[in-house]
Amino acid sequence: MQILLVTFPFFALVLLGYAVTRWKVLPLETIPGLNGFVLFFALPCMLYRFAATTPIVQLLDPGVTVTYVLCALAMVALTVATTRRGSTGWNDASFGALVAAFPNSGFMGVPLLVALLGARAAGPAIVCLAIDMVLTSSLCIALSRLDAAGVHGLRRAVGQALRGMVVNPLPWSIALGCVSAATGVGPPGPPMRAIELLADGASPVALFTLGAVLARARMLATAAVPGARARRSDVPQVVVYKLLVHPALVYATGKLAIAAGLPLDDASLVVLVLAAALPSASNVPILAERFGADAGRLATIVLITTAAAFGTFSATVALLR
Repeated sequence: MQILLVTFPFFALVLLGYAVTRWKVLPLETIPGLNGFVLFFALPCMLYRFAATTPIVQLLDPGVTVTYVLCALAMVALTVATTRRGSTGWNDASFGALVAAFPNSGFMGVPLLVALLGARAAGPAIVCLAIDMVLTSSLCIALSRLDAAGVHGLRRAVGQALRGMVVNPLPWSIALGCVSAATGVGPPGPPMRAIELLADGASPVALFTLGAVLARARMLATAAVPGARARRSDVPQVVVYKLLVHPALVYATGKLAIAAGLPLDDASLVVLVLAAALPSASNVPILAERFGADAGRLATIVLITTAAAFGTFSATVALLR
């Protein structure tokens, strides 16, 4: 019950956003505005505040970074190797790998993990988010161009990935927070109070918007894509990868790292495992649509992992306690 008191409100807000969108109480035209507020204002302020108030040593933890990077690479390799068959080429297999390896750390993970574990969870959670935004996303986008695009297509994809990182405010807000944590210099009182107000609104609005985005993706997803039925047959497999294999892999890798003497403590490992146990990131179907992948397949995976994670994530928390 103690765990559900923390996790239930988070998933309930996602469900609320999903329900009001499916029932057409919330017009689809309003979702881009909500998404823009969360992405460009509320979440950057929340991540800046967490990064600025977290000791810099936690944000530059080599044990956390190495462990999570190894697991992200392993998840990408596993998913591509086991799903690239038949009508599923590099494009769909690569974005399937991204949806299996990239948890919803931004909209859900950081505030949920801090609510569960306290302020000490912010550092490892932010490291996970930064790695997935910079490394995992860029790698999967590059792999998605290997079908028939050749070298020029690969270069174009890498360029698009780099441009996407430059215009994404979340890495910049984390970087600015790290600078403030390292130097002790931040905005003065009144501007900081405005940042705190936006940060306070990030979690509820982000969760509500996440539900609305999932509902919209489900409503707009079409099955009339050539080979869609064959590609979507691996949806249960990718869901299992995300919710069960990913956290188990992080736990095993972290224990091996601790045994090998890597500077990783048990508390940070718990944060990494719980981050990996989160549902898939909701921005992957939007990104995949831009690159011509089957967005309907990915939206289905995100939707199922988000619904199922209420049980699997809570169970993971209980096991780790």
